Amino acid sequence: MTLRGDFLIVGSGIAALRAAADLADAGSVVILTKAASEEGSTGYAQGGIAAAVGPDDSPERHAADTIAAGDGLCDAAAVLVLVEEGRRYVLELVDWGARFDRDAHGRLALAQEGAHGIRRVLHARDATGREINRVLWERVARRPSLRVLEHAPAVEAIVHGGRCVGMRYLDERGARVPVMAAATLIATGGAARLYRESTNPDVVTGDGIAIAYRAGARVTDLEFVQFHPTVLEVPGAPRFLLSEALRGEGARIVNASGERFMVREDPAGELAPRDRVARAIVREAARTGAGVALSLQHLDPAFVHDRFPSISAVCRQAGLDLARDRIPIGPAAHYFMGGVETDLDACTSVPGLFAAGEVACTRVHGANRLASNSLLEGLVFGARAARAMRDWVRTGGATAPDTDPAGAPARGRPVRLPLSAAEIQDLMWRHVGLFRDRRGLESACAALDDAWRALAPALTEAASLDATGWQTVSGLVVGRLVARAALRREESRGAHFRSDFPVRDDIHWMRHSSDSHLEERS
Repeated sequence: MTLRGDFLIVGSGIAALRAAADLADAGSVVILTKAASEEGSTGYAQGGIAAAVGPDDSPERHAADTIAAGDGLCDAAAVLVLVEEGRRYVLELVDWGARFDRDAHGRLALAQEGAHGIRRVLHARDATGREINRVLWERVARRPSLRVLEHAPAVEAIVHGGRCVGMRYLDERGARVPVMAAATLIATGGAARLYRESTNPDVVTGDGIAIAYRAGARVTDLEFVQFHPTVLEVPGAPRFLLSEALRGEGARIVNASGERFMVREDPAGELAPRDRVARAIVREAARTGAGVALSLQHLDPAFVHDRFPSISAVCRQAGLDLARDRIPIGPAAHYFMGGVETDLDACTSVPGLFAAGEVACTRVHGANRLASNSLLEGLVFGARAARAMRDWVRTGGATAPDTDPAGAPARGRPVRLPLSAAEIQDLMWRHVGLFRDRRGLESACAALDDAWRALAPALTEAASLDATGWQTVSGLVVGRLVARAALRREESRGAHFRSDFPVRDDIHWMRHSSDSHLEERS
């Protein structure tokens, strides 16, 4: 059976839903999501969404903070789009019923987070992403033109005549089912589950980046992976994100002696950019031979538990009191600044294929994302993607075949994967993590290149893979791209730190790096 829609969206987070809200008025929309619709990174976003809505703030100030955090690689035009349109779209969420926290006077309560020069982060306690998801789903769920297919993981783009005309997903029987569409949006999130230690849900395995790359789309800046500095580190407990908003409200990072060592590491102390805080935590733990912790012991316990109920509950499950105990922390992979290269209208290098949100690289984050700009990016560029997709279809630039041009994909022989997902995660964590050097990166590249050479021919022969197998393919594709990009960039900038090239080199590396599957094959 072949499904068809005017518009196809892969993913169900903020970028996908904001696009769907506009596309549902322009034609039929199919949404593919690999798990339940509420899964994905958006629902896990705790801290908030940044926007210049305060009386003493401005888009210009927001842009300046974004560019400073990006360590010399932000695209100024992309940043202006983000901060100027972001304010409008965030206030639109308020009009749509988003229940952001308010102060005693009924005004939007604004928090401060790392590298922001002012309070500008809107929040719904510590579950902001969940609240935004709720509002957007209510906006689109009852639209008759919208069809949502859950537990339908996309595995490959359908490219015909040089254009993307749809996507194949894996059904419950393991068969690849085509969905044909005039315009396709990938909004699948990032790939932080490539790493053994990660803040992301299990579904964030880089599928969208891998699918787009295999379809011929260019990918950019994949060496820039953000490691969140404050993640719960208790044996036997999940690696749970401890929001930057905790530090914005006064939480301190202390060593085993109770010393606030961040104040000697960076003038901004605990509110320094994430890359600097993460590296400082690892270095301090190595220096002292003991752990590092987050402390809110000096704050009012009632305020702490009321402001951060979800985080308090998780700490309680781990046997800790967020307000009274020192909470053991360490870094974990969190966010991809790089991704599928797009212009400011979400267009990739493959006609008919669009990308928005963390899966995309508009160069807005540069080498290091400013806290709470991720939800904002999904909101802004999801809306821009919808506008570009509508224009693409309306101007006659796209038609899609009624059926899959390749016919029903044959079931190939079962494939033995050369590396397991766990082996890839361990490799990435050890060699392509927070601290990198040539020896480790070359080792990772060699292992991933060998595995890709063994696997690639099977993929062209319609290999038989289950959903777990396809996720492992994604991890291999994206992990290889990250390692290669990190090996190429012989400097340290933002989230990319080379211990053998520890300084920023603007003469040689004030530029972006890209890869293309088509160029690699030529």
